[in-house]
Amino acid sequence: MTDTPSAGRRGRDVRLARARTRALKYPYIVRKLPVVDLLSSEAIDIIETNADTILEEIGIDFRRDPESLRLWREAGADVRGERVHMPRGLARQLLKTAPREFTLYARNPERNVRFGGDATVFSPVGGPPFVTDLDRGRRYGTLDDLHNFIKLAHMAPAIHFSGGCMCEPMEIAPNKRHLDVQYGFFRYSDQGCEATPETPGHARDAIEMARTLFGAPYLETHPVVLGNINSNSPLVFDGRMLGALREFAGANQGTIVVPAVLAGAMGPVTAAGCMSEILAETLAGMALTQLVRPGAPVIMGSFVGAISMRTGAPTFGTPEATQMIFATAQLARRVGVPCRSGGSLCSSKVADAQAAYESAHSLLPTLLAGVNLVTHAAGWLEGGLVAGYEKFVMDIDQLAMMQVLAQGMDLTVRGQAMDAFREVGPGSHFLGCGHTQDNFENAFYQSTVADYSSFEQWSSEGRLTAEQRANTVWKKMLADYQDPGIDVAADEAMLAFMASRKAVLTDAVEEE
Repeated sequence: MTDTPSAGRRGRDVRLARARTRALKYPYIVRKLPVVDLLSSEAIDIIETNADTILEEIGIDFRRDPESLRLWREAGADVRGERVHMPRGLARQLLKTAPREFTLYARNPERNVRFGGDATVFSPVGGPPFVTDLDRGRRYGTLDDLHNFIKLAHMAPAIHFSGGCMCEPMEIAPNKRHLDVQYGFFRYSDQGCEATPETPGHARDAIEMARTLFGAPYLETHPVVLGNINSNSPLVFDGRMLGALREFAGANQGTIVVPAVLAGAMGPVTAAGCMSEILAETLAGMALTQLVRPGAPVIMGSFVGAISMRTGAPTFGTPEATQMIFATAQLARRVGVPCRSGGSLCSSKVADAQAAYESAHSLLPTLLAGVNLVTHAAGWLEGGLVAGYEKFVMDIDQLAMMQVLAQGMDLTVRGQAMDAFREVGPGSHFLGCGHTQDNFENAFYQSTVADYSSFEQWSSEGRLTAEQRANTVWKKMLADYQDPGIDVAADEAMLAFMASRKAVLTDAVEEE
């Protein structure tokens, strides 16, 4: 090896500079729109009271994790077997040490993101076992597909954070694939990302890879990954998730606590009932992070939807789910922690009109509610079972529109356009005036997918649908992908760590 670590960093910096000149990338959103509080203060009080009642009277199960039970017992909770009953106010008292806002640090400092306050961060789909595109159809995801989606997220202007596993590489053994997933995120993008949380061991491996890349002392004071911890609704945390939660919090890395509550299945059939359950579960999980390490960064999450009372299948983009997105953000502000919710969620199997309107009914409320981390914002299909290439492109187009919307109306001298009125006067038009000539290139958002031509021109060019146009766009994005580079020594160290871990791991997923 001829490259020293410092030489590797210099080479990376040169490649970064080249990439930045070629790829448009928006910083994370700092909203200039006021948030919409859908619920009255009385409604919020009711939900909070009911959540406290659930925690105190019904309790939360912390299964197969004696360490969590010990921490709760020492904190003053009533622990009966694996069920924890929390006195009213205990969880909120513990959460006083959690930061209201925090920064997640990326390899490229220009890609650092802030969670909380007036910030909104868009992150793509996470977790599907399947992928689909117009050329090859629906199929199991592969490592090549995952790398493609990481690169697409890296290139997409309004994706600020690479998120979690955008598709599972199903050809790799379940207990080893987390290493390839984490390496892919660190290698092919310089944005921030999530870490793999399926077991405590997977969490430890991801954190160790982050230490290899960033340096162990750096992680003590700088969160560089998020761990997405799901409760097993209703009212249960299992040992795997609890162990992973303790790993992330103990290492001062960010933790998202997310109940997956589908109304009518894992929660009641009413939005208010589901919100009381979501609040109870998130309070319990978030408070545990503070018992592990006071001050550890944590995000209150929700994954909201319902099931069809006719088929039992998940539904998204419904009015009730929209209410719950608004309520989650409002409750998080009351608790004093950042919020994760929403996205471009749909039940549709393809990128059709149903996918579009269901996603729109999820995405716009997410922005207006003031959600800080928007997961599943691009590529989601079939209730989260599928990551769609064309859907990804159609979604990132909408995300860029949301980015513009969040900045509010331009009321500068340019925005007021009084010089245009003086030049044009009554009865003429603005097409040729100086103000239009000076601003026409950036006056309006220009969609990368929509067709604004005449019927005749559209027909002569092949009558392409939005999905067909998106097919062309994602292929061009991959062709234009600019490798951000990486420190040579850190890259070799991560590869060596992966090899050493794979040598001792079995193929089947283990508890630890």
